[in-house]
Amino acid sequence: MDQQELIDKIASEVMKRLTTELSKKGAAPAAAGGGATDPSPAELAKYIDHTMLMPDAPDAAFDKLVEEAIHWGFFSVCVNSSRVSYVAKKVQGTGVKVSAVIGFPLGAMDSTAKAFEARRAVSDGAHELDMVMNIGAMKSGDIKVVENDIRAVRRATRGTTILKVIIETSLLTDDEKVLACEISKRAGADFVKTCTGFAGGGATPHDISLMRRTVGPNMGVKASGGMRNYPRAIQIIAAGANRIGAVSSVAIVTGQEGQGGY
Repeated sequence: MDQQELIDKIASEVMKRLTTELSKKGAAPAAAGGGATDPSPAELAKYIDHTMLMPDAPDAAFDKLVEEAIHWGFFSVCVNSSRVSYVAKKVQGTGVKVSAVIGFPLGAMDSTAKAFEARRAVSDGAHELDMVMNIGAMKSGDIKVVENDIRAVRRATRGTTILKVIIETSLLTDDEKVLACEISKRAGADFVKTCTGFAGGGATPHDISLMRRTVGPNMGVKASGGMRNYPRAIQIIAAGANRIGAVSSVAIVTGQEGQGGY
């Protein structure tokens, strides 16, 4: 069996399983950590990675990010790896976690470079890593390259570090999204995540539901891209997400309309 036949076989098997599940009554996925009723804005804060990834963000922007995260009780602050040490000192002892993006935003660098960045981010104080999958390899059908890339970062982390894989949904077909989720799960990731916010698109209920059904109830699904208000966040959680990445985090928990795309 050649590589393309293997890809087609995996995608076909998974899509067949999803179709069977969708045909069953009451088969809607439950969001891990969710309840029978919608979370309140205050409860929703615990789903949110409060994010600042713009290349021109000055120190003051990260000071504000941390202040807001502590005040509202967001799950984490999510920053580029060079900013981990800076924010980690500021959130120490507050209960707010630090998330770092790895291989961001293209995912096209060598796996050794991603692993080094991951190792350094954890050493600087990151509790969670959001790595960008090798999207070019995924589009080329090089599933071994994709899997080895994720495994390289997984090996570089400590046992308590949460690893999320950004699959960049706006650039993939549904079959490719399913396959990317399957590979991420097999490689030892803890979450799959929709997108970087830098390649267009954003989190959709369709994609979140597809991802949740693919990875099952015990793996995380993170939504990012276009998360600007409370109703949208609730819709995405209902579809199966149990973490949200947003720059408009304060707007989400205060019932306002946020700005920005991530």
